[in-house]
This record gives sequence, structure tokens and C-alpha cells, in this order.
Amino acid sequence: VKIEIVSPEQLLVSETAQSVTVPGSDGYFTVLGDHAPLMSTLKPGFITAVTAQGSQVFFVRGGFADVAPGGLTILAEQAMPISQFDPNSIDADIEAAELALAAASTIEEKSAATEVVDAWRNLKLEAVQAVGATTH
Repeated sequence: VKIEIVSPEQLLVSETAQSVTVPGSDGYFTVLGDHAPLMSTLKPGFITAVTAQGSQVFFVRGGFADVAPGGLTILAEQAMPISQFDPNSIDADIEAAELALAAASTIEEKSAATEVVDAWRNLKLEAVQAVGATTH
């Protein structure tokens, strides 16, 4: 599958991959060749592209994924190779989510805020593992 990852600053990657795993808003999904057309919003997470040269991992902070017959295009709010990603960079996001949870007044607000806090904390754990796996 042809993959392109584009951020506002640059075209991060444009190459052919055997498979690409993407952090969709409803969960991670994997794109292989001849994948059905699909559009998805992205949650902050990690894209893993498996190529003939090995795996490449990228952090994305939201955006859109468009799977079409021509390949997979990622339009990311922010994107970077895992080698440039600092897991501590999401600490401010965790703190902001915790403040929103503390300020929530209704059950619905508390439930939604709890989901956001949990998502950021889980991403932090995933980030520490992802960065650790690429440094060994």
C-alpha cells in the first residue's frame, strides 16, 4: 500500500509499505493492499508502517486518514518520527485533562473527562514502550 504522512510542516513519508497500523478514533486499524475505501479521524497515537526495510514508527497528534485505491494518506495535526518524540511531551495534555475532570460537574461531563484522562495516560504508557523499543 502506498503511504503518505503529511503534517502542516512537511511531507514526512511517501513510500510503499506492506502494512500500516493507524490510531483511528474508534481504535487502531491496519491497512493492507486492496483495503476497502475508508476515512477516519485519528486520535493521538502511533502509526507503524512495515516496509521491505523494516518497521517505521511515527507519532501523530490527531488528524485524518484516507484509504483510497491509490493508497493511504494521513493528514496529521502534528507528526514526527518516533526518534524525535519525547513521551514526557504529553504530560501537559494529561494535566489539562485532569483539570477538566476536576472541573466537571455532571455525570456526563465526568464520564467524558475520565475517558480523556485515561486515553492520555494510556498513550503515555504506550509511548514509553514504543520509544524504549526503538532505542534497544
